Amino acid sequence: MLKEIISMKTTRRFLKIMMLGMMLVMIFTALSVCVSAVDEEATEAAAVEETAETVDNTKGTKALSAALVVGLAAATGAVAMGFAIAKSVEGISRQPEAESKIRTALMLGLVFIETAIIYALIIAVLIIFVL
Repeated sequence: MLKEIISMKTTRRFLKIMMLGMMLVMIFTALSVCVSAVDEEATEAAAVEETAETVDNTKGTKALSAALVVGLAAATGAVAMGFAIAKSVEGISRQPEAESKIRTALMLGLVFIETAIIYALIIAVLIIFVL
């Protein structure tokens, strides 16, 4: 009984950490979009004021922000997937008769986690090509 209570506390703590990580990814995505937009406006303003060649830093900023968004989302998703798989295997080992229900719930959870990673990839592509 004590082991299950400790496991539940650990699970809740891990879920809180994962949610915090996903929120940080979303905040970082929003900040990177703002930074790339401000950097692009500054470059355009400098190009208007000066007729000399200016260095285009917007591509580098966009590439860096897109890489960080995808990297953080992929790392967070990989940790979440590993945790979900470990818990499902543990559940199947304790109750082999519930294997099909556990496997179904696992697959549904993995799909949701992967969807969040794909959304981050879409945002990164939008950062690079649209902004």
